[in-house]
Amino acid sequence: MHTQQLEEILDKCKAQDRAAQYELYNMYSKAMYNVCVRMMKDDSSAEDALQMAFVKAFKNIDSYKYDATFGAWLKRIVINTCISELNKRKVFFQEVDDKDYVEVENEETDHAYDIQRIQYAMQMLPEGYRVIFTMYAVEGYDHQEISQVMGISEGTSKSQYSRAKVKLKELLLENERIANIS
Repeated sequence: MHTQQLEEILDKCKAQDRAAQYELYNMYSKAMYNVCVRMMKDDSSAEDALQMAFVKAFKNIDSYKYDATFGAWLKRIVINTCISELNKRKVFFQEVDDKDYVEVENEETDHAYDIQRIQYAMQMLPEGYRVIFTMYAVEGYDHQEISQVMGISEGTSKSQYSRAKVKLKELLLENERIANIS
């Protein structure tokens, strides 16, 4: 879509035009739903978070100032909504000191994992690991941003990410062994 067309739709949304809101929702809902699924784990929670995020976006659309892409602005709302909902579930992170953080070396592997297997394994991660892994590896947040958004230390973010990588690798290897038995 052309930037000018998007700006026209956004201007209509700012004027509470329901048709424009529906059009904007249709343009962005699939991509934002994918973010929600990665963060929330199950479809029902993801759908709820998506709806809440769009309500927040439409309610606060006047605050969008065209200084970033609309998709990036909306994605931040979606991620913050997911985090808020996860916090209501009381996701606990194990606090660690920065000195407890150990970087796991990225080992080369012969295994070629397809996207579906990785996504499936990501859903099997414990919730705290999955959230940090998704924010860092998929959504591109750095550990400082994650620590601020999640209210945890930077060391905890790094540790959770490191542990998530190890656990994800274990899950992928385990799923591969099961697939080879079948």
